[in-house]
Amino acid sequence: MPKVKTKSGAKKRFKLTGTGKIKRKHAFKSHILTKKETKQKRNLTGTGLVHKSDESNVKHMLNI
Repeated sequence: MPKVKTKSGAKKRFKLTGTGKIKRKHAFKSHILTKKETKQKRNLTGTGLVHKSDESNVKHMLNI
C-alpha cells in the first residue's frame, strides 16, 4: 500500500491544539477592507475553532 498523503491546502489552513481540537483562521480578512467596519476587521483577526460537525472532514483531509 502506498503512503496516504495529506491535502496540502488543509495543512496550510488548520492546526491541531493540545486537546485535539482544530484551530482555523477567519475568512474575509484578506482584501477589500475599506468597506468593512473596524469592529468587523478586529473580530476577524483572531483564530477560531472548527465546528464539531466539520471536524471529521478536516481530520480526514489531515489524516489524523
